[in-house]
Amino acid sequence: MFQSRRAAVGSVLLIAFALPAAVTAAPPHVTVTAFAMAAEALPFGVTAGPRGEWVSLDTRIGRFDEAGHLTTEGIPSDGANAGWLTSDPSGSIWISERDTGKLGRVSPNGSITEFPLPAGPDAVPQGSVVAPGGDLYVTEQGANAIARLDPRTGHVTEFAVPTPDATPLGLTLGPDGALWFTERSAAQIGRMTLGGDFREWPLDPGAFPNRIVAAPDRAVWFTELRAGKIGRISMDGTLTEFAIAGGPVGITVGRDGQLDVVLTSARQVAGVNLHGTVTGTWDLPGALGPLQIATGRGHDLWVTDNTANMVFRLAS
Repeated sequence: MFQSRRAAVGSVLLIAFALPAAVTAAPPHVTVTAFAMAAEALPFGVTAGPRGEWVSLDTRIGRFDEAGHLTTEGIPSDGANAGWLTSDPSGSIWISERDTGKLGRVSPNGSITEFPLPAGPDAVPQGSVVAPGGDLYVTEQGANAIARLDPRTGHVTEFAVPTPDATPLGLTLGPDGALWFTERSAAQIGRMTLGGDFREWPLDPGAFPNRIVAAPDRAVWFTELRAGKIGRISMDGTLTEFAIAGGPVGITVGRDGQLDVVLTSARQVAGVNLHGTVTGTWDLPGALGPLQIATGRGHDLWVTDNTANMVFRLAS
């Protein structure tokens, strides 16, 4: 069964403060603005929705408006440890609650509904996507599975990842209509049809793949944090890898159809074209461990850093 609580978004508390000055990094037409979060907010997930850009803040969910003001609302369950976020066509925002083993949904009217996973707190839900039929799929790091939630009934079906202790993490819907995901501990990329058939691609041992996205070139791209690479798998199954320094972790597709990659140890965002070439980098002043990235409204990029307790906006 699921739990529901209605919340008035208009009554939430403003907790973000822009740092005194925006910093312009090369190339000169990109402006980086840093937003300091409230104490212990620990921003992690980020996604764009119809009413702004959303960030997960441990026990709260926050939304930036067009002026860069942040309002937040508490998640119903205590100790949610909110992580990955995704939006769906209805305008709802989905939250992976890593410590409660629940999936939260913020509806367009501001109400928050929670759906428990069968494994409870042991599930450790991570990356999520919404399939064309409306079902939500999520990787379960702790359960070593991919779960399918029917939001209409709350029913959950789980599909076990073939490799034991693989640590499924990032997830995307590929151009072939299948789910593609990273297996961090197993150093593999997995593919699962919506019916539950699997295939896996091995990477170098210790590659530590993290985030994965579908790109306009009909391929999926992913980061390999410890290998210092980004990888590409075409829909015919061909794996290609490209070296990139600085600790690639987060990845998104920008409005220009190219890739934007978070380099966590370099504390930068890199622009990467679909040939795997870095076309530019932008410093994130004040960052300590930038993590996730999402494309916002217009050409903006949004980056979370739960080590520095900051969120960054890159505007062009």
